[in-house]
Amino acid sequence: RLRLLNLSRRDREGAAALEFAILAVPFMLLMFATFETFFAFAGEQLMANAVETMARKIRTGEVTFGQGKSTDVTEAEFRQMFCDEIAILGMCSATEATTPEKLYLDVRQFSSFADMPREVPKVSTAQYADLDTSDFAFSPGGPNSKNMLRAYYRWQIMTDLMRPYITNIRPANKPVPTDFLIVQTAAFENEDYDD
Repeated sequence: RLRLLNLSRRDREGAAALEFAILAVPFMLLMFATFETFFAFAGEQLMANAVETMARKIRTGEVTFGQGKSTDVTEAEFRQMFCDEIAILGMCSATEATTPEKLYLDVRQFSSFADMPREVPKVSTAQYADLDTSDFAFSPGGPNSKNMLRAYYRWQIMTDLMRPYITNIRPANKPVPTDFLIVQTAAFENEDYDD
């Protein structure tokens, strides 16, 4: 009778191990997918805050370009300031300020708000078409000018389970969509900060 009880207990231990083995893989995939989605959306919020902060600096004249002032910055300096704003998630590489790999910024002056682009620039109309950065520039205007700051970040999705659902761009050198393109935009009129 005791022997029968021991055999029955071993059978239950084996069943628990088997159940764990069956459920562990889907559970871990679900956990990775949850963490990946959380970090992607945290990155999106971080980008939104950075765009708002940098747009405010341009709008108030704290950051200027080509005006012969001590507040003038180059494109690389502006990119580094932007990278500093999103540094908490390590989104910029050491060379990102001078060589865009994941972060793309377009900062331009326009004659009116109606002239500002409204679409994400893509190289084609295909569903996962790559980002077209050929018209991107760094030329914010001075006091009372109308400006637009557009920021794009290629967030690479690592979890295969989530990739088909949240990727929206395919870099030219990759056969399948792997990136979630984070897009943040600010359109604003600079203050009359020369007074």
